[in-house]
Amino acid sequence: MVFGVGTHPTTRDCLSALQLANKTAAPDTALDLGTGTGLLALAAARLGCSRVVAVDLNGLAAKTAQANVRLNQLQDYVMVTQGDALDLVRCPADLVIANIHYDVMRRLINSKAFLEKKHFVLSGLMRREAKDIEGELKRRSIFVVKTWQHDGVWFTFYARRR
Repeated sequence: MVFGVGTHPTTRDCLSALQLANKTAAPDTALDLGTGTGLLALAAARLGCSRVVAVDLNGLAAKTAQANVRLNQLQDYVMVTQGDALDLVRCPADLVIANIHYDVMRRLINSKAFLEKKHFVLSGLMRREAKDIEGELKRRSIFVVKTWQHDGVWFTFYARRR
């Protein structure tokens, strides 16, 4: 009932994107919007982010993510909260991680708070949606560093502000 066991192509690609972000930019803080089980927030912390805020609208997801934070003993690095990604994108962070539905992502990338971030891992997109999001990013001077795709269906971007 909660997304994020690590087997979906978008989750695996987000993990690859996080590794790339860590190699090229080493973001210190991250915001995981639509955290699900918290897998990507945990990975960001393990890769060196000193503070990660993990957000999910679904109460069960937030509880599951919090339990996973405790199991991995990352309470000093990851804070989980239940809430709306559109409200919590205002939290200060170097990196935004969003493996979420297209309609939510579309609204996110149009928010001023999103555009103030430096690095982005964006996923959960199908071909047409990915093309639209990539165009929107370019219009906002956000450079797509790398794109992952699986079977031409699922797309993931690692991008950064110019």
